[in-house]
Amino acid sequence: CLVDIAGRPLLDYWFDSLAKANIRDVLINTHHLPGPVRRFISVKNASGFRVVEFFEPELLGSAGTISANPDWADDADDVLIIYADNLSALDLNTFMDFHRGHGNAFTMLLFHASNPSACGIAEIDSAGRIVGFEEKPREPKSDLANAGIYAVTATSWREMAGMKAFDLGFDVLPRFVGRMCGYVYEGFHRDIGTLDALDSASRELTRLIAD
Repeated sequence: CLVDIAGRPLLDYWFDSLAKANIRDVLINTHHLPGPVRRFISVKNASGFRVVEFFEPELLGSAGTISANPDWADDADDVLIIYADNLSALDLNTFMDFHRGHGNAFTMLLFHASNPSACGIAEIDSAGRIVGFEEKPREPKSDLANAGIYAVTATSWREMAGMKAFDLGFDVLPRFVGRMCGYVYEGFHRDIGTLDALDSASRELTRLIAD
């Protein structure tokens, strides 16, 4: 999550986006090389954020982190969940406004995938409600892929925590089908989870900054 992209750590871009959306309470789970992340957190805490680290000696999975922190949403109306291997130009204010406006419990960011079989794929109806979701389907029913960013109500956070599940894509998201909406994003959003993807995204972002 601190990988260098165009001269800045990835988390720095996300904290800029959080600040613009006036989101100041942040939970970060750590496992590999927690020391540098802790130093980064101390700097952000000094700049007006309230960042809490949750260290996982053994990885709990994307849903396990939520299960281990059921009280995180107690003083909130909504919670934003962001996977740490994404680089995105998404306007979080716009995303959260969409979430609060549709009245459903859950919002999933979606993008058009070039290889849908490698992603979690959603089907949406004419109202934008997600009516089907399958993780890495053999025969995808659409190209709308899970982008790894969600907005959920505090009640939904507690419901997910109570599932005691391991993986959001396989274990949790299918249970919210019919109760969540998809926000289709056409802007810059890249998974940087491999070295090739990181290099490509870094070059793209450098060009965008230069323009």
